[in-house]
Amino acid sequence: MREGGIFPALLGTIYLVTGAVAVSLPTGVLAAVYLTEYAKDTVLTRIIKLAIVNLAGVPSVVYGLFGLGLFVIFLNFGASILSGALTLAIMELPVIITSSREALMGVPRSFREVSLSLGASKWQTIRHVVLPYAVPGIMTGTILSVARVAGETAPILFTVAAFYLPDLPRSIFDQAMALPYHLYIISTQIPNMPKGLTYGTALVLIMLVLSMNLFAIVARTYFRRRKKW
Repeated sequence: MREGGIFPALLGTIYLVTGAVAVSLPTGVLAAVYLTEYAKDTVLTRIIKLAIVNLAGVPSVVYGLFGLGLFVIFLNFGASILSGALTLAIMELPVIITSSREALMGVPRSFREVSLSLGASKWQTIRHVVLPYAVPGIMTGTILSVARVAGETAPILFTVAAFYLPDLPRSIFDQAMALPYHLYIISTQIPNMPKGLTYGTALVLIMLVLSMNLFAIVARTYFRRRKKW
């Protein structure tokens, strides 16, 4: 671990973050649409909303143990990219659902009323009127969730991360190296590691998170400028 580059760890991090967002973003948006537009205001609905907010504060190591028990052991996915991405997706869900709900509720009620009065169905109204104007808020939640999961070590430690792999992963059922875990290992477990390699790895991780955030911010700004109100 004193020679070679960090490309395998960098690639593994990109795989995990991309997979987590691909699962959590549509799931979180659909859950927010249901809670905001379809679910009635009952005691059960209030309990679910409160639980979603509280899940955002659960320590990451708890999510890691949950992913180990559900995906690695019970569903028999093993320590793999799939298990790690699904675990990170569950971590992202509370933030995405909460921010998406706020974005949907921020769209004026008159938009829905006008669309429905013109003969559109409820889903057509949500799809073509409400969601396009809620995209900036949804992107904000996605940015926050990506920034969190990209640097997490505990969840991937239980579900996917490997100390060293001779080959790049070939499928979602393979283990992968990841930058946060790689940084932890070379910082604490390998003696006499040159400080330049440690801080260089940390810089790459920070730049990766910043680049993802920058892309999301640009996309959010683009959609925000399309607003007509």
